Amino acid sequence: MNFVRSLTLRQLQIFVVAARHLSYARAAEELHLTPPAVSMQLKQLEDNVGLPLFERMGRGVALTDAGDMLVHHALRVLGEIKDAESHLQALLGAEVGQLSVGLVSTAKYFMPRLLAKFSQEHPGIEVQFSVGNRESLLQKLQDNAIDLAVMGRIPTEIDAHAEPMAGHPYVLIGPADHPLRDARRFDMHELRHETFLLREEGSGSRRVAEEMFKNHLFTPPRTISMGSNETIKQAVMAGMGVALMSLHTLPLELKTAEVSILDVIGTPIDRTWYVVNMNAKRLLPAGQRFRQYLLEQSAIALEQEFGRYVIPRTAS
Repeated sequence: MNFVRSLTLRQLQIFVVAARHLSYARAAEELHLTPPAVSMQLKQLEDNVGLPLFERMGRGVALTDAGDMLVHHALRVLGEIKDAESHLQALLGAEVGQLSVGLVSTAKYFMPRLLAKFSQEHPGIEVQFSVGNRESLLQKLQDNAIDLAVMGRIPTEIDAHAEPMAGHPYVLIGPADHPLRDARRFDMHELRHETFLLREEGSGSRRVAEEMFKNHLFTPPRTISMGSNETIKQAVMAGMGVALMSLHTLPLELKTAEVSILDVIGTPIDRTWYVVNMNAKRLLPAGQRFRQYLLEQSAIALEQEFGRYVIPRTAS
């Protein structure tokens, strides 16, 4: 099989976008092309490869085994080309460049503001960010599809460098009119009749909640699993139960007093935000500047926005 001479970088770019969306129409929209143009380029790529890369699944498409394999190689190829471009830009000695940053879903509530401030101070550096779960970000780091990732746990699964950039407190919240909203330092067993709203199995937030139950020798009488932070917040506001959530997911709800923070002994639960990059990846000046910016500014910005909502934890 010798398709390297025939494929083009444009085909790889279109293929990667279509694989991410699993939709020719959405890929066309992102790439500012027509769906027939996307379809034609992907058909040519499949002809060059000699294997189907997508298969029809109802109204959408799914990657075949060949497509799943090729997408990782395509990401690496495009990542290397992006690195080459950035290295050449760095030789100019100017503060220019591009970098891609991956965020776990909880970080999407505060990182855009940090990104916006960084972009104002460094207008020559273009920062692109994407949101995904932990597993997808680890894969993107390995594929060289992103330069940096922001996540809540050190990734021991891959050969990566992680530096703590800010504290990450978790708090118990209830509806605005919760009967214990004004109570101070009460035992978790006071919530023995509550329904606890949890994220899905395998999520970082659920893991923190389960550790909390274990540490308090507490078994919630009833739990409901929900697939997103937004759903949990709406359910709490509606009075369906209480939830352990990252403080940093609650900027709007705290400002408008739509939820109350319950001052349970042992909370807030302290976790840490990390900025992560592969050890094998040489960060260019743009990436180095942004990583240093996060290390210097994240804790300050988060404390300014959220510090007033948390009562410091004391010994019980």
